[in-house]
Amino acid sequence: MSTEIRVPQLPESVADATLVAWHKQPGDAIRRDENLADLETDKVVLEVPAPANGVVREIRVQSGTVVTSGQVLAVIEEGAAAPATKPTAAAAKPAAPLADSGRDSGKLSPSARRMVEENHLNPATIPASGRDGRITKSDVVGFLGKKPADTAPASPNTGTAPAQPAPPPAPAARVTVARPSAPSGTRAEQRVPMTRLRARIAQRLVEAQSTQALLTTFNEVDLTAAQELRARYKERFEKEHGVKLGFMSFFVKASLEALKKFPAVNASVDGTDIIYHEYYDIGVAVSTDRGLIVPVVRDADSKSFAQIEQEVANYARKAREGSLTIEELTGGTFTITNGGVFGSLMSTPIVNAPQSAILGMHKIQERPMVVNGAVVARPMMYLAVTYDHRIIDGREAVQFLVAIKDALEDPGRMLLGI
Repeated sequence: MSTEIRVPQLPESVADATLVAWHKQPGDAIRRDENLADLETDKVVLEVPAPANGVVREIRVQSGTVVTSGQVLAVIEEGAAAPATKPTAAAAKPAAPLADSGRDSGKLSPSARRMVEENHLNPATIPASGRDGRITKSDVVGFLGKKPADTAPASPNTGTAPAQPAPPPAPAARVTVARPSAPSGTRAEQRVPMTRLRARIAQRLVEAQSTQALLTTFNEVDLTAAQELRARYKERFEKEHGVKLGFMSFFVKASLEALKKFPAVNASVDGTDIIYHEYYDIGVAVSTDRGLIVPVVRDADSKSFAQIEQEVANYARKAREGSLTIEELTGGTFTITNGGVFGSLMSTPIVNAPQSAILGMHKIQERPMVVNGAVVARPMMYLAVTYDHRIIDGREAVQFLVAIKDALEDPGRMLLGI
């Protein structure tokens, strides 16, 4: 029986999607719930699973095509068997590494599986950082980056190297420019279209700068007390809650205390009205190989340190795997971004519109500070708050940042509400 594979119902906020990759071709066998294709929206990548076991008979939409909800993508023949592979083709094509790797292929995320197959890698040799030993796309990218240039995939049938070593894999869709010292003098260029996510990020950032009156104020915080508290309880915290105690929960909690004191920072502009949100949905910016995304910790004021750490860790994992949902990326009343993980000492973050402010964390660096008349080394971090000056005055923005600083320098304030 022939079955049409259609674009799944897209969320209300998403009008269409781009078909970015087919994982099967006509004549290929497919199992129920196996991913057939990837659809990229402005926010997330959606998978198109097969409804039943069968064989792909027809593909009606080519990669790169913009599609809408309900559009027919392909046709599969349920219960059919794939045609026998010709001996010559089998000899020419290496056996799939997943079949004899010794590692369960289910431990691969969809994007990681595709990269493993394209580069003829053995999953058993790739260190896994995902939950329950799951290999993520970032694991594969890191493995390829560390792989020696002259390393070739092992022969699937013998322990000897193949006659012709395969060329080293190169990341797709990257601009390559020859070094000036190259003897050939070649100056290569490659033009590639922006992904939908990258184009959407560009659009939103430009809109924020052109529609809001953005200004940034800075301060610095001494994290000695926070570091001592974290060091004292991190092992017990992880044993008790099953998640590491990081600094993000401290900054979320400190931001919540400050937001309650200065409601305008948690507000947004709608035309000529100001909407004061009486709830606290905190966006936490996460960098992925596809671009910057901002999953939201909803009702953060009702959650404990452990719940916040667990939610942020889950979001980071799902972001690497490309499995975040639209709902997890929608909304938010205030955002925190951490450029310090990349070594940034100071920056001016851009507000995530329609929000009115964003907190920028930076690198923790020991610096000489005067404490009680003596110069001592302290772990310091520069903080930045970019805000919409249309509804937030400079006085409020400075006091808001000072409130965060005070809470972090004396974490007991967050427990006592002072």
